[in-house]
Amino acid sequence: MFSSVKPSNRVLLIWSDLGSAPDQLQAAVGDIQAVVGAAPKVCVENVERLAMSGHKASSFDQVFSGCLGLATINHDLDLLAQISKFVAPGGQVTVVQAVSGDQSPDSLKSTVVLSGLTSSSSPTLLSSFPGLEATVAKLGPVQLYIHSASKPQHEVGASRLLSFAKKPAAVAAAPVVPAPKTNGASMWTLEDMDDDTVELVDDQTLLAEEDLAKPDPASLRVCGTTGKKKACKDCSCGLREELSAGKEPTTKSVTSSCGSCFLGDAFRCGSCPYLGMPAFKPGEKITLSDRQLNPDLREVAAN
Repeated sequence: MFSSVKPSNRVLLIWSDLGSAPDQLQAAVGDIQAVVGAAPKVCVENVERLAMSGHKASSFDQVFSGCLGLATINHDLDLLAQISKFVAPGGQVTVVQAVSGDQSPDSLKSTVVLSGLTSSSSPTLLSSFPGLEATVAKLGPVQLYIHSASKPQHEVGASRLLSFAKKPAAVAAAPVVPAPKTNGASMWTLEDMDDDTVELVDDQTLLAEEDLAKPDPASLRVCGTTGKKKACKDCSCGLREELSAGKEPTTKSVTSSCGSCFLGDAFRCGSCPYLGMPAFKPGEKITLSDRQLNPDLREVAAN
């Protein structure tokens, strides 16, 4: 069972229940240690403490699980995925699994593949095993299968950019036709154009007389709420009364209906004509300083 161990290999032995032969584990460690070398390259872990072992990823070349003592370890997907992290790329994992009569041994192979390992053969039935009788006495009528798998030659989670671009098929080279020679002077350039032959548009004819006339301020009168020439439903700026009386709309001073417009935008309603203006004193005319009118916000020297 441990014949695949080679010199200088780092080996991990995972056990669950040694039964009545606890010396079997120590004997196996001694035999494997004699093969791998004098350095301590053989580790032993109980399956229940495997997650707390603190082993680094890709630390072992060979991992044997359930091969010593009773074969009571259930190699589910979580356990095999954890074991796969401990195995170095190209390393091997060997497990012994107890399979009951209503289970298929091929399910073990499927679980091994889903954990990230590569399995080339199906599980093999063990006709003899040191802990077979003790395992059957504890788990009931089961059969023991041994299965080996290897880890691919890359780390868990490694990625590589794949190119699906098809290579162009080899095409016979077409004969190269030389380009016809041209006279450089016969080519069209802007330098050959005569300014006297170019017809220009007179910029004075682009605008008509009516375009230059200033509009009547009365025609610019709009609703203070909607900004349109038509009065809104709840018009409070006087535009509705002027339109209904047939008068030309004129600019009208607006008086506050709430009395809080001068305090600032926080105290103004949504239709207030003073929205966006700074706070002011009641009756004060709103003016902007030269500094506020300066786009660069610099102080303008007094004239």
